[in-house]
Amino acid sequence: MTAIAPPTASTGAAATTATDQPMTHRQVMEALSGLLLGLFVAVLSSTVVSNALPRILTDLHGGQSAYTWVITATLLTLTASTPIWGKLSDLASKKLLLQIALVIYIASSALAGFSQNTGQLIACRALQGIGAGGVTALAQICLAAMVPPRERGRYSGYFGAVFALATIGGPLIGGVIVDTSWLGWRWCFYVGIPFALAAILVLQRTLKLPVVRRKVRIDYLGALVITGAVSLLMIWITLAGKNYAWLSWQTAAMVGGGLLLGALAVVVERRAAEPIIPPHLFRHRTVTLSALASVLVGIGMYGATTFLSQYFQLARDKSPTVAGLMTLPMILGLAVSSTVAGRLITKYGRWKAYLVAGTLLLAVGFALLGTARADTAYGLLSVYMAVTGIGLGLTMQNLVLAVQNTVPRAELGAASSVVTFFRTMGGAMGVSALGALMNNRVGHYLAENLAAAHVPASGGALGGGIPDLHKLPAPLVPLVTDAFGHGVGVVFLVAAPFALLAFVTVLFIRETVLRTAQD
Repeated sequence: MTAIAPPTASTGAAATTATDQPMTHRQVMEALSGLLLGLFVAVLSSTVVSNALPRILTDLHGGQSAYTWVITATLLTLTASTPIWGKLSDLASKKLLLQIALVIYIASSALAGFSQNTGQLIACRALQGIGAGGVTALAQICLAAMVPPRERGRYSGYFGAVFALATIGGPLIGGVIVDTSWLGWRWCFYVGIPFALAAILVLQRTLKLPVVRRKVRIDYLGALVITGAVSLLMIWITLAGKNYAWLSWQTAAMVGGGLLLGALAVVVERRAAEPIIPPHLFRHRTVTLSALASVLVGIGMYGATTFLSQYFQLARDKSPTVAGLMTLPMILGLAVSSTVAGRLITKYGRWKAYLVAGTLLLAVGFALLGTARADTAYGLLSVYMAVTGIGLGLTMQNLVLAVQNTVPRAELGAASSVVTFFRTMGGAMGVSALGALMNNRVGHYLAENLAAAHVPASGGALGGGIPDLHKLPAPLVPLVTDAFGHGVGVVFLVAAPFALLAFVTVLFIRETVLRTAQD
């Protein structure tokens, strides 16, 4: 592998370890096995609870707001920590950082399993997001350090396949755990720990990357203001319309504060010696457009995986295990499309057509899912989910690949994490906003159903909680399932325009043939 270029005099002397020989395919695959194990763990941390959450929150007496925050707490810290992990990877050992991220995941998972209320669970999920952020960002960065962009396509296909496997396996594992009386939902958090331990051991033995040793200057102020800006805006989106009106002094304070912190972050990053998100990266047209597309894709991507489980359990009255099985068309579409596209990109060196097709299919898939109701035929839903999954598979990894092909190798970490940062930021804010929208729409449709059936509202009130359909009076069940089916459909319909905007954005990305060698 080509050695990392020595830093300039301004950064001080550097000592580089590792040979200049490129890794063989066998060596790459051995190291990749550890990276994929780590990625599996990171994705599993989100998906394993998706089908179990209704049961978990019923036991912990949580409502729809807690449902949303168990997801968004992880996305928030994942978003905030991603650029920090990425920047550190340009300054220190990527392998060590990845192993530290896995240790954080192990500790937070163990603590989450002991949660006694929703507050503790949300706090542990936030800590889990820090570890997951490191794993997802550093796995991509390590791959970029191992192989040149042209060869990266086929290996990126493995990332897409593992993402799909974890997305398939997570809900199924979580569903089986909560449906097994002698296990219980707490094992949803314990189950990933053995995989994380195995990943640490495999990486220690197989991952051999150059290490540039130089003085590390971490932009703590930049990390603080970026986290503050994202957090404030996301909290506003989550609470607005429920705890206070959209047009209120609270909205003015939070939005104004978020925008002010965002502007301050720009100033701080321009002055920082080692900025968390280097502003000069956005001089590259591809980086700027890919970041924007990532925000738009993230809004829909996390919404699809978050709210489909609620649809199948609460609109179609399926068990967590069956709900996981029913999402297979979307996940198989994602796995197949990402693997096939990766191999074709490696063969021909072209990638833009896959981004264009992927974002378009994503918009079409969300629009089709927007027509879903509680009684929609599963055959139609399977087609809609498959279209959505294919769109995601063609989009996610290739936005990262486009950016990695644009920037010099010394900035691979920061540039790669920028895409992940904006995707997860879009996802975090999207899940918050879409969750608030769904809560509002479900309440509206339920009230309509109760009025049409001449049932007093108090008789069917859910109290803002996640309903247990098996404990509701039989006449109320179809009213509740219809409300959830319609509410989830509205969520996907609202997500569709964001995917369409991502399609328009990638049209303006200028394609360059993938490099066949490292810089």
